Amino acid sequence: MASPPALLSSALLLLLLAGAGASTNAVRYQTLVATPLSSHPYTAPAAVAGEDDGLFEGSLAAGESDAASTVGLRLVHRDDFAVNATAAELLAHRLQRDKKRASRISAAAGGAAANGTRGRGGGGSGFVAPVVSGLAQGSGEYFTKIGVGTPVTQALMVLDTGSDVVWLQCAPCRRCYDQSGQVFDPRGSRSYGAVDCAAPICRRLDSGGCDLRRKACLYQVAYGDGSVTAGDFATETLTFAGGARVPRVALGCGHDNEGLFVAAAGLLGLGRGSLSFPTQISRRFGRSFSYCLVDRTSSSASSMTSRSSTVTFGSGAVGPSSAASFTPMVKNPRMETFYYVQLMGISVGGARVPGIAESDLRLDPSTGRGGVIVDSGTSVTRLARPAYAALRDAFRGAAAGLRLSPGGFSLFDTCYDLSGLKVVKVPTVSMHFAGGAEAALPPENYLIPVDSRGTFCFAFAGTDGGVSIIGNIQQQGFRVVFDGDGQRLGFVPKGC
Repeated sequence: MASPPALLSSALLLLLLAGAGASTNAVRYQTLVATPLSSHPYTAPAAVAGEDDGLFEGSLAAGESDAASTVGLRLVHRDDFAVNATAAELLAHRLQRDKKRASRISAAAGGAAANGTRGRGGGGSGFVAPVVSGLAQGSGEYFTKIGVGTPVTQALMVLDTGSDVVWLQCAPCRRCYDQSGQVFDPRGSRSYGAVDCAAPICRRLDSGGCDLRRKACLYQVAYGDGSVTAGDFATETLTFAGGARVPRVALGCGHDNEGLFVAAAGLLGLGRGSLSFPTQISRRFGRSFSYCLVDRTSSSASSMTSRSSTVTFGSGAVGPSSAASFTPMVKNPRMETFYYVQLMGISVGGARVPGIAESDLRLDPSTGRGGVIVDSGTSVTRLARPAYAALRDAFRGAAAGLRLSPGGFSLFDTCYDLSGLKVVKVPTVSMHFAGGAEAALPPENYLIPVDSRGTFCFAFAGTDGGVSIIGNIQQQGFRVVFDGDGQRLGFVPKGC
């Protein structure tokens, strides 16, 4: 029989072993720098607001762009065009626009499923484009500057992975909204060409028509928030930073544009449909592109320095495969525009959330309902209501040491009072996709400031709209690779 000291030693050993086992299951944390929103009015930096920035100096002659390996553009956030608005006011407006966009996407996906239709929005190896943050309400969050026509007219275009048709405002305007910069006038462009009503590309339009007198193809794109653009369907040369020129891009030349569009000259449709920009340039550059979105609140995003946001088209978009974590794209036969992926689960604090069922996030190909899309223009990630509730409850439990703020903010129902704190330990959050891909989110991608007092909210929301959406707040800092040639989507951490 063991002596009392031996029994005590055994008991201590068991406690130590139990403690070691518990430590392996301990909640994982990372550090958030708790910087509240500024209370001062925001003014757009001159580098963004200026028209003549030399972006298209030294453009290549026609045909020279065939040798280019990559073409890219900088991106700018819509908020960089705000005047005398505080950061809190900009966020409130952003969330209002976000709600409309999410509703439009859900209505589009649901409508295609109900009608059994295939939904559409409206050579060389690649090129890179600068991106600026700037949302046309209900249509996208980030702007890029592109040259249109010959000679070039600079135009700010919304990047939108949730639609296909490329369009911009054109003179003469019957109805046009205020935009930043000169309205494009096709009468002054040597490379502008009208599309004939009988042309096959005209028949690809969901809402197309014909001017019988001119035998000219007409287009119309209507958005769920009531915004509409309509006019002539034509072809034109687009010029990108560094001088790469892409001729004969089919686009809408809108003479009647009204609704909630702001600042941008038009929209660059990046969806998967037959009229999208990636599809149109696929024979010369392939069907792949990628973008990296710098945090819109960072100084680098505003000053457009070396860490500015960019979008890259062509072979350079994918980069070294070893750097990216890829998941297969999922095809929705009833909605061809959106980029669907299979989200398998989410971890909080290093542990999978058990209440997030794969079935809640899976696309049903027979009906076209459900599923998860990755979208450039939606800000806040929306998850099917049961999945969101499980994620929220798991985060609240793991973040029990933080002070919950009473009530919520806009669409957020989980907020914390971090006033007076400089750095905070927060539970880690990772998204897991089919094929083993993982996106481990930085803390600023899911706990965001909503006022100048130190209130931070968990930047996810629930949806009953059928389709879940991974928004651009969660995408910040990653290079998101849309490898259309390989039919896969990848995330490169710290890829800006």
